[in-house]
Amino acid sequence: MKKILITNDDGFDSPALLALIDALKPLAEIITVAPTLEKSACGHSLTLTKPLRFVEIEPNFYKLDDGTPTDCVFLALHKIYNEKNMPDLVISGINIGANMGEDITYSGTASGAMEAVLQGIPAIAISQDFSDDMIEKNGFDYALAKESIYTLVKKIFEGSFPLEARKFLNVNIPACKPSESKGFQVTKTGSRVYTNDADSHINPRGQEFFWIGLVNHEWRPTQGQMTDVQAVKAGYISVTPIHLDMTSHNDIKDLEQWL
Repeated sequence: MKKILITNDDGFDSPALLALIDALKPLAEIITVAPTLEKSACGHSLTLTKPLRFVEIEPNFYKLDDGTPTDCVFLALHKIYNEKNMPDLVISGINIGANMGEDITYSGTASGAMEAVLQGIPAIAISQDFSDDMIEKNGFDYALAKESIYTLVKKIFEGSFPLEARKFLNVNIPACKPSESKGFQVTKTGSRVYTNDADSHINPRGQEFFWIGLVNHEWRPTQGQMTDVQAVKAGYISVTPIHLDMTSHNDIKDLEQWL
């Protein structure tokens, strides 16, 4: 039987994580290792300053106290698996909220998939976009996300993973029902207009503290391949191939001349 390792960045008790497990049970043996606490926007971070502990919630379901998604994948491959018994696939999600454009660099969800492909395991990061009138955690069943990830994983297991080593699929689900979706769309990452917004407050001791504000929802126009942002807004399931080579290859010759 195929084996899937699941993690997320919203914590072990996220309803979206449970929805992902439920969707994939018919396809594989599932082992879940998820953070104890929400680790949104933690990026590709490993915990190096303190020990970490697996806490078994139920068979094949663990929380890592107090780990990041990267920690979860790294240590799961060390403790639960071995070289002769590795997972066939790692899936990180379902994230509560989209992970598109440069937001991928902040995303704990995407980072769980990054760690997997660094360790030689094919991976998918999956995130659910939400509209203003959708209730994130009360009564929303992630039906389209469950249907979509089932379809993708079944296709992989019946054939092969569609990307080379050190590359993963970043999937974003539109805020609609399965009957309203326009299907899958291969996309490139969008480009967000970022701001430096934070709220300043004074505590009772007169000390200043900050809440980092909500991100700007504006996106730059792009040419060519449809972006993840455009696809999700139009009702498509966005599937973006992501690679970890961050070299700007087009600039190498110009930089050599400059130096």
